[in-house]
Amino acid sequence: MASSHAKIRRYAPWTPYLFMAPFLVIFVTFVAVPAGLGLWMSLHDWDFMLENRPFVGLQNYLDLFDPASATFEMFWNGMRATGIFTVASVPLLVSVPLGLAVLLNRRFAGRTFFRAVFFMPYVLGVAVVGLLFRFILDPNIGIVNGLTGWSIPWITAQPWAWISLVLMTVWWTLGFNTIIYLAGLQDIPSELYDAAKVDGASGWQQFRHVTLPGLRTVMIFVVTITVLASANMFGQSDLVTGGGPGDSTRTALMVFLQEGLGAFRMGNAAAMSYLLAVFLGIISIINVLAMREKRRPRWRS
Repeated sequence: MASSHAKIRRYAPWTPYLFMAPFLVIFVTFVAVPAGLGLWMSLHDWDFMLENRPFVGLQNYLDLFDPASATFEMFWNGMRATGIFTVASVPLLVSVPLGLAVLLNRRFAGRTFFRAVFFMPYVLGVAVVGLLFRFILDPNIGIVNGLTGWSIPWITAQPWAWISLVLMTVWWTLGFNTIIYLAGLQDIPSELYDAAKVDGASGWQQFRHVTLPGLRTVMIFVVTITVLASANMFGQSDLVTGGGPGDSTRTALMVFLQEGLGAFRMGNAAAMSYLLAVFLGIISIINVLAMREKRRPRWRS
């Protein structure tokens, strides 16, 4: 018995690392190594058309802030398009799923069915959703204009192109945030609602002073991943509007793809992607700091 305990004590320290090994192999292979290679490429004039790839230091990054450089205008145009989409879509993708989650958390006939209905679009691939909405919203042969008799240029003129991209993204992805909110709502103790009712709190006061504080951690997660997902929007714009009209919906990721795989200037594309990553990191930190403060539940106002 003593020897068996000795063996357990001898091999136990390696157990966590053995369980972590598969994840670490995948993480290093598909995340750490590509990230390191991308950073290395961003410091070089990494052009696939050149034999040599000279080291240029931070020049690729400095060019992004130089109005005279070839990459300045297209990069910031892409960043502006990404910012417009993020600002327009994130409030809807945070608030609409929250309202749905509150409704779907109540007891009523068919609740499970409606939960499945709202989550179902999320399992579709971006190619399916993109082609579906391109057919639905086509100004000439689209179902929407055909059934209503309208002549709205949904995907060929602004602001309709942005409205179309935002609405299709909300329809497609709101199910995920709704499920996250539902999980958070079910973790809020019912005793808090009972106490609020005893003190005469209205439905809005319960929502404001019990539900929202109880979902604070969940909302930090939802807002952060929604901002990151919206800032990485690519497929919707590529499939539905093609970056148009003009280049108004040509997002940052579309610029990176064109610069890296279209023009073969991988050093420039890598620098662009890391600058976007820095911006997103700063925004995520600000979001966490702004929402982490906890307040005591108060339903008397």
